[in-house]
Parts: sequence; C-alpha cells; structure tokens
Amino acid sequence: MTKPSVLGYIKEQPVRLSYVFQNKEQFVEPFVDIFQKNNIKKVIFFGSGTSYNISHIATYYFKHLAGIAAEAQYPTVFESYEKADWNDKLNKNEILFVGISQSGTSISTVKVMQHAKQQGYPTLALTGNTQSRITEYVDTVVPLLVGDELTPPETKGYTVSLLSVYLWALECAKATHKLTQETYDQMIKETVNLIDHYQEVLEESEAWYDRNKTTIVNSDRIYILGYGIDYGTVLEAQLKIGEMLRLPSLGYEIEEYSHGPTMALNNKQTIFIIGSDEAEYERMLSFAQAFRTYSDRVHIISCKDMENDDRNLIFTYKASKYLAPLMYTIPFQFVAAKGAKDIGIDTSINPFTIPLAHYQS
Repeated sequence: MTKPSVLGYIKEQPVRLSYVFQNKEQFVEPFVDIFQKNNIKKVIFFGSGTSYNISHIATYYFKHLAGIAAEAQYPTVFESYEKADWNDKLNKNEILFVGISQSGTSISTVKVMQHAKQQGYPTLALTGNTQSRITEYVDTVVPLLVGDELTPPETKGYTVSLLSVYLWALECAKATHKLTQETYDQMIKETVNLIDHYQEVLEESEAWYDRNKTTIVNSDRIYILGYGIDYGTVLEAQLKIGEMLRLPSLGYEIEEYSHGPTMALNNKQTIFIIGSDEAEYERMLSFAQAFRTYSDRVHIISCKDMENDDRNLIFTYKASKYLAPLMYTIPFQFVAAKGAKDIGIDTSINPFTIPLAHYQS
C-alpha cells in the first residue's frame, strides 16, 4: 500500500475538484437554504490555520459577489473580544456563524461555534467529518467533499474549501439577484473551464519550482507578498512554507512590506509576489523591479502576461481574479512539499507532538 504523501494529495487535486463540482448540491443547497430561510444579512467565518485563510477569501466573495456583509475572525479572539453586531441593528437570526474545520476537531473553532449557538445565532459547520466534534454544536452540518487527507499539512483541503465557499457565494448572489442568470451561468462556465485546465496548472507550477528550486531552498528567509483578494493566498502560502519547508516565512500586504521590512532585504532572501488582477497590479510591477535591485530572488506569480523571465510563473490559463486564488496556491504547495522533500524533511510526520490545537479522538 502506498504511503500517503502531501505531494500525492497535491497531484490529486484536478480529479478531486472535478468531483466536488459535480456533487456541489451536497454542500450548496443546505447553505443556500439556511441563508434564505433566515434572511441572512451578515456572515461571520471562523477557522484556524488553513481554515482561517479560506475564511479570509470567503469574506471577499460574499462582499464583492453577493453584496453581503462578511467577516473572517480568529475564533478565540472573537469569543473573548468581539461581538457579532456592535451597532445592535441586526436580529440574531440574520447573522450566520460559519465554522470551517476540515477535521472537525479544531478546539478554538468548536468552542466559538458552541458559544454562538448558546447565544441563539444560526450556526453552520463545513467539515470533512460529519460525525466530528464540531457537529455537536451547530444547527447545520455541510460536508466538505475533500476525501481522505492523512498527512498533517492540508493542501487539497484548501482548494476544496475554496471552491466550496466560492460556489456558496455564487449561489447566494443568484438567489438574492445580485447576479443575473446570464452572469451566473458565465461564472459557472468559467469554473468548469478552470477545473478542466487544472492539470495544466499543476504541471506549470511544478516546472516553475524545479527551475528555481536551488535558490528557493537555500534562502535565509522567504517573503510572500500580495494584495486584494489574494492576501488570503499570502496567508496560506506563509503557512504551508512554514509547515513543510520550515524556513522563516513572512507574509505581507505588498504596500505594507515597503514600510520597514525592506530594510532587511538582501540577496539570500526570496520574495514571492502574487500578481492579482486588482487595482494594485501596476504598483506591484514597480515594487518587483525595485526589489530586484537588492535580490535576484524575486518571483512574480500571475495570470497576466508580462515579459518572459524564468523566475516568474505566468500561467497559460487565464482565470478571473475570483477564481485565480485556486491557481495561485499551487506553486506554493510545490515550494513547501517538494522543497521539503529536496532537503530531506518528511512532511507526513508532525514533529510537534503536544496536542494543543485539536481534540484527540
């Protein structure tokens, strides 16, 4: 029997995303049902690690596509210091608490969902284990169709979760007439097209890593920079590289990186810049040019065509800015998993054995 590996799960993603889309009614219909029955006016997403990073992008989808107020919150911070509605203008049944936990055992997420349910808010969990601890404390359980992922770092769990929340937002936008049927149909078609080209995304990402791996794995420090919708991708890239490659990795909104951290920049440091199709794109190009004055190890990852440079990854397939995050995480998965393999780290083993983050079965 083949030992489960992170690289194996990474390369499973084209097939898994196709399966998720083909079975979308399993997780879309219960979400839209609770959304419409309660006339939801605000969604608060909770999660830790990868699930928080998903939550960050989910808020973008719901605000920009569905016109719904949305927040991403760290569970423990919210329970101790925040309120669902500081202005007290919304009824409790109009605020949906969504807990994302692939395993369903995240201590902080379980506790905040228990807290929300006790206070009378509608609660929903997106989880890969529909019999897990989190399901005891929510009104609605929605399956995350990720299948098995038996290694500590989550890779396909991220992309499956991201596709799930994107489809939630599209369906809610259609149900509330924020999107016309024509626009909705076009966005669904674009989603199918990306999934059909996902193998190409993996192959281009791995080839890019292979031609740049020598400098990447021999870096003193790695910075990941992004903006707009892809700040969530920055957070996920930082997490994955820290988990697996285990080099110091720091994520910044691109403008913020220029306010101080640039003073530490030298030619042993690697910078990855996510070139999203957002307002900051031209500014990003100027930053990249300036950073290359101090380090040759500056890489742009984008769907937008630019001057050929082997350091960059410019995907052949061109996705909208809403779907591009499904692509932009893949090169970082290879940096983390294949980079770890290249320097002798076994990513199937978690060396930190003290159980702090999850309930133990």
